[in-house]
Amino acid sequence: MSYHQDPEFPVGGGVFPRRTHRREHALPRIVIISASVGAGHDGAAHELARRLEAEGFTVDRHDFLDLLPARLGKLLSGSYHRLLTWAPSGYQRIYAATEHTGGPGPVLRALFRVAQRRTLRAVPADASAVVSTYPCASQVLGGLRLRGRLSVPAITYLTDFSVHSLWVAPGIDTHLAAHAIPAGQATAQGAAGVTVSGPVTADRFAPATPRRRSAARARFGLPDEAPVALLVAGSWGVGPVEQVAAEIRASGTAVPVVVCGHNEALAGRLRRAGIEHVHGWVADMPALMSAADVLVQNAGGLTSLEAFASGLPVASYRCIPGHGQTNAAALHEAGLATWIRETADLAQTLTELLDGPLGRSQRAAGLALYDKGPGPAAAIAAAARHRPVAWGTPPGRRARRRAAVVTVAMAATLLLGIGAPLAEAYGDSPARFGSFTHFLDGDVRR
Repeated sequence: MSYHQDPEFPVGGGVFPRRTHRREHALPRIVIISASVGAGHDGAAHELARRLEAEGFTVDRHDFLDLLPARLGKLLSGSYHRLLTWAPSGYQRIYAATEHTGGPGPVLRALFRVAQRRTLRAVPADASAVVSTYPCASQVLGGLRLRGRLSVPAITYLTDFSVHSLWVAPGIDTHLAAHAIPAGQATAQGAAGVTVSGPVTADRFAPATPRRRSAARARFGLPDEAPVALLVAGSWGVGPVEQVAAEIRASGTAVPVVVCGHNEALAGRLRRAGIEHVHGWVADMPALMSAADVLVQNAGGLTSLEAFASGLPVASYRCIPGHGQTNAAALHEAGLATWIRETADLAQTLTELLDGPLGRSQRAAGLALYDKGPGPAAAIAAAARHRPVAWGTPPGRRARRRAAVVTVAMAATLLLGIGAPLAEAYGDSPARFGSFTHFLDGDVRR
């Protein structure tokens, strides 16, 4: 997840502009589908769009949640958010049970069928390729490719460093990974066309000069000399952030600077607890990273990649369940971030990252990620310029009519099925189960 926001990048939902770039003459077109679930998927899509436009493409962007009918997108995102916030161990059980299943279950298959028609309408006839930065969108695109309804390359850019089975969709032509470890996991899950293309982050994320570092510290009101640990927890501000901030402060190794994203309640609690440097949504994340000495994160998404580009060593600590923990394991295996599993190891590990060989090796490994080829945008551009022959069998009239009839039933199935993971989490937070059901009823009826 990422906190940096460009003035032209409206994070947090809504329909993206149909065209983010336009010129007098026709340009080859690429469609990018992301999702406003956190900010990492949209952040990657935004930077890919910027680079593809620089390559001469017209780029259309869409939010997958808006391609679902009957407010299902909001329901899906809200349910996921509540699981992470209210019943994290329940979410962990669900994630672990589905991590290597080899395909989505019936509820998600219903979701994908419901989204197919709107997704296909989002791809104009002159499109040269479609890119997904969100696993559910990849599943829909892969299904359309297999059925012969999508005749242009479908490409998945893996925004996570670990690969859940939902990321791997039959029918997708190419899976782009930031590193060999997620590429290997995708291959093991059966992904096609796996390529290590490197990460994608904005150019403003770069190692700070002493002058830039000093200016950034003055701007954010930080001490000029003391080590600074930048603590991030995604755009939703989830996880035991208050506990981690207190533990960093108590360790005496660094001054904690906490970014809470859109979680204003969390920011208020931290200030009341005496944490001096607390921010909500930060519009200029490159500047704040240039003021820091180490990043402490709990999800392993786009913010970690931005820290690597900024030359910061990264620690994963008290990670959120599911992808937060699997990303931490993958980053640790890659030598890019140290996963601190025990509180007793926090002070020593932060000290080694700040001043020791561990920190120097991680900085070098992180920066080396950006020195391996032209990057994912170039790989997407190459695929768009060399379109493969369409494959799959187009559905006949009867199949199309049957799909239309089934859509309503599938939508109803999905609405009922969304309650399954929430019910699974009941054992973790029974007192809040009424709030879960109220949330479901409220969104469906409005």
